Formats: sequence, C-alpha cells, structure tokens
Amino acid sequence: MAPDAAARPTRAELRLAAREQSRAQRRGAAKAATRTALLRVALPSVAALGVAAAAAVTVRGEADQHAQAAGRTARTAVDAPDNPADGGAEAAKTAARQAVAAGDPAQASRGDARQPLAGAQPADAQSTPSAQPSAEPVKPKLVMPVARHGLGELFGEAGTHWANRHTGIDFPVDGGSEVMAVTDGTIRTQWNPSYGYMSVLKMSDGTEVWYCHLRAYKVRKGPVKQGDVIAFVGSSGNSTGPHLHFEVRPAGSGPVDPLPWFLSNGLDPR
Repeated sequence: MAPDAAARPTRAELRLAAREQSRAQRRGAAKAATRTALLRVALPSVAALGVAAAAAVTVRGEADQHAQAAGRTARTAVDAPDNPADGGAEAAKTAARQAVAAGDPAQASRGDARQPLAGAQPADAQSTPSAQPSAEPVKPKLVMPVARHGLGELFGEAGTHWANRHTGIDFPVDGGSEVMAVTDGTIRTQWNPSYGYMSVLKMSDGTEVWYCHLRAYKVRKGPVKQGDVIAFVGSSGNSTGPHLHFEVRPAGSGPVDPLPWFLSNGLDPR
C-alpha cells in the first residue's frame, strides 16, 4: 500500500456516486426517446422514418453503452471494501455535493447535518424574561413631627397665653415623646422665654420649621435627614402642659398656617 495514496471513498459514497451516474444516463435515454417520438410525428415519409429510426438506434445504443458503464461502476463500488487508501474519495464527495445542490434531498449524505445559525439561541434562553430591577419607593415630601396624629390649638386662635394670636399648631402628645425632622435640613437649637427649649430646622429653600416647648435635644446642630429624631416633647417656656408647638416660617417671612402647608405636601396631621 502506497503511503501517499489519497483516502478512498466509503462504500456509501461510492453507491451514491453510482446512483447519480445511473440516474443521469436514464434521463439522457428518456430525452433521446422523446426526440425520436417527435421525429416520427414530424416526418411521416418512409425516408424520414428510416433516418429517425437510425438516429434513435444510434442514440439508444450510446445510452445502453453508458448505462452498462454506469452499472459496472456501481458493481465495482458495491464490491469494493472500505479502504481509506482509494484515490476516488474526492470525486465521490463532489458527486454528493452536486446532488445536494441540484435540490435532491434523497441524495444528500447522512453525515451532512444542518448546523444551527450562529445567532440562534436556545428556546429556554429566549423565553426566560430578564430580571427587572425593583423600583425604589417614592420618598414622601414630609413626615409627621410626632408619631401620633391629632391637633390641639390651631393657627390664629386667640387666648390668654399669647401676646397676640397663636402662631402655630399644637400636637397634644405626652412628655418625652420623640420629635422628628419633617424633611432634610440643618438643625440649630436655642432658648426662648416664651418658646422654651426650641429646635429650628432650616430647609434647602430657606424655610424654617420651629419645634418649641421641648424637654431635651438629641441633635443640637448640624445636618439631619427626614425622619431623624432631633428632640423630645416637654413643657418648657410659656406652656400649660406637655405638647409640641410647631411653626412654619418661609424665608424672609413671618409664621404661616402649618396645616395648609402640610396638606399641600400630601400629609394630613389631623
């Protein structure tokens, strides 16, 4: 066996090549027969019929010769052992590819499996929805300054405890209750004879919120966040009992009614 010999085709490839050649010969013979029939119809004379008959015999003889040659090739392919040293492998593979290109799926090699598209993805990957990030809860504009809703004295009321009218709203809660920053801002603390111990929360727009009559501070100064505990309810200054006096003072203005201010920011303290 020659070491450089080309690989021989497999038995299946040789059978495929033989069938293709045989089929080509049969198609050639059928075309020749068709031409013979046309000549017989078009030339009814005895001489024309004789010429047509001679042509048909000639064509049929050539077809028979080709068919016999194809049969011998097929028998050789069937009887040949599977030896990789045969140099006809490339010819058999070429015949198989031609059969596939001609649109005959029956002649395609069983080894020519269809390959998936490069961009194709598994069905499971396509059907799996992508995880959506959870939306963060919307931060409220304001929170309550104390845990319990409910109001006592309202803005603008007259009374013997004030020199003029009431300049804020009162939250009647127990002494020691936590006082919270209604929004982000900066805290400062001070003492006032009327308001007692008080914390002032300054917001980013310059508005100040006053928490008055406190017992003690938790944050004396510096930045705070909405909801931070800043002090504790008391009864210091001009007070008749524990409660939180709450005022709102826009930048450059005197006190305004805190109730509409709360309501306009989506919070009802009542």
